[in-house]
Amino acid sequence: MFEKILILIILSWVPVFELRWSIPIGLFSGVIEGVPLVGSMQGFALPLEIVFLVCVGANIILGFLAYFFFDKIIFIFLKVPILKKFYDKIVVRAQKKAYPLVEKYGLIGMSIFIAIPLPGSGSWTGALVGNLLNFGYKRFFIANAIGIIIAGLIVTVISTGAFSLFGF
Repeated sequence: MFEKILILIILSWVPVFELRWSIPIGLFSGVIEGVPLVGSMQGFALPLEIVFLVCVGANIILGFLAYFFFDKIIFIFLKVPILKKFYDKIVVRAQKKAYPLVEKYGLIGMSIFIAIPLPGSGSWTGALVGNLLNFGYKRFFIANAIGIIIAGLIVTVISTGAFSLFGF
């Protein structure tokens, strides 16, 4: 079980996966098709409480680490031209999606942006936007925790409802 929990933590930290994939993989028992980067993956059939706490907890920690990374370390990587170009493209996209929401609603707007379990939102993008807008560690940590808990609840409800639809 330790190995499965470790995999869930890693999946929760990967930008393409985060909670959108780590929670269903933790809950489902069958083979899950259409998984980004790998095609398919065997579900772990772990108890809901464990999956929720592990994935949400890992994602909350990720947000704090990502914010620190964007605040203190990213400048080292931006000296590499190809990484800078990639970063600049992500920044433009992230600002377009999140800026109006965060500018208008502040901490609640950041929480909502992080809570939307769609590609291009979540802890990674929230940390980037929070850093770009000088949100501050404390405010970002609160917004991130609220957003991740809401996202975790949304994904869990959708996933457990999907159990009955797909017979898992």
